[in-house]
Amino acid sequence: MSDKDLETQLLRFTTAGSVDDGKSTLIGRLLYDSKSIFQDQYEQIEAISERRGEEEVNLALLTDGLKAEREQGITIDVAYRYFSTPKRKFIIADTPGHIQYTRNMVTGASTANVALLLVDARNGVSEQTRRHAIIASLLKIPHVVVCINKMDLVDYKEEAFNKIRSDFKDFATKLDVTDVSFIPMSALKGDNVVERSDNMDWYEGSTLMYYLENVHISSDHNFIDCRFPVQYVIRPYNDKFHDYRGYAGRVSGGVFKKGDTVIALPSGFSTTITGIHTFDGELDDAHPPQSVTFTLKDEIDISRGDMIVRPNNQPEVSQNIEVMLCWFDHTKPLQNKGKYFLKHTSTEAKCLIEEIKYKLDINTLHRIQENFSVKSNDIARVSIRTTKPLFFDEYSKNRTTGSIILVDSQTNNTVAAGMII
Repeated sequence: MSDKDLETQLLRFTTAGSVDDGKSTLIGRLLYDSKSIFQDQYEQIEAISERRGEEEVNLALLTDGLKAEREQGITIDVAYRYFSTPKRKFIIADTPGHIQYTRNMVTGASTANVALLLVDARNGVSEQTRRHAIIASLLKIPHVVVCINKMDLVDYKEEAFNKIRSDFKDFATKLDVTDVSFIPMSALKGDNVVERSDNMDWYEGSTLMYYLENVHISSDHNFIDCRFPVQYVIRPYNDKFHDYRGYAGRVSGGVFKKGDTVIALPSGFSTTITGIHTFDGELDDAHPPQSVTFTLKDEIDISRGDMIVRPNNQPEVSQNIEVMLCWFDHTKPLQNKGKYFLKHTSTEAKCLIEEIKYKLDINTLHRIQENFSVKSNDIARVSIRTTKPLFFDEYSKNRTTGSIILVDSQTNNTVAAGMII
């Protein structure tokens, strides 16, 4: 990937932490110090802060959009924010810290490159910190930054930072987290968020903004296993493009090149890529997460839900899958032998819950195997049988082809998200 590509790369990151750890203030500080808000927005929250008798401008108000959030000073829903610097574009998912909003964190973190886990420097590694680290591990978020916030309230002492870093490292040995960084900061005062802190000259690492702008995310995608779920077949039906037939979708893995021999699943017919098209013109190759249209040498029957892959590197094909399921529905628990709609990449199928094997204690990683029911925010291992074969990889290999959602056929509500094991 060229330097030019790196400059325009989109980085998605999610924030998580206990209530009052300062997530919204941190995001407000990032937006303000990176000059990503308008002056009238700043003046509005300045006036609100003054009216409420607060000593400093409450930057958390920039992200707490719901009236209930502003009144309680907490985040309730997943709030997405977009900003950019000359080096990168960013999408932030600000997720709630409460235990009853685990599903919101799963939603916000599912596509993230980086997870920011906030820890209050006074309180150290809490149960919520451990829960959020476990979820980040389950969701295979490639990079984790432990933001040790409110350092101003412990007099910027290095000992406080070192203790939390040591405690977190001890706990993280149980998890599947490979890249962890630690940054001491004060979101309220601006220390080590965008600007380096004069109060912590003992800290030799980068600021949070420098980290976000420079962390290497090109290899976060799977560039080995070629996967192209077909979303739409394009037939213009006009004289200019009389014989045009294109297959549109988003590349989920690998690198496809013009001239490559590919096969279409489920038919298994082989053909050659004759063109890779985008709105801006034709490409020589396509890689994740690009949205493109393929044209193929042979007219073979391909429709939405099919998958284009390489002959010598094919996904698993089965009607039986094992998943770690996070249950979203707060009205009904997961039903053993229940029937749901399942969505996977661009395909849909009906499915049956064959067996609920165990529920995961999200605080300890212990398995609960007796007298349990799977309710909202619970995570469980489940066996599912679908009415037609799925083309999938393990979630640990490919987060796109390894994830599913379940939909209640009666209410049409999304009731669960799952990671294929």
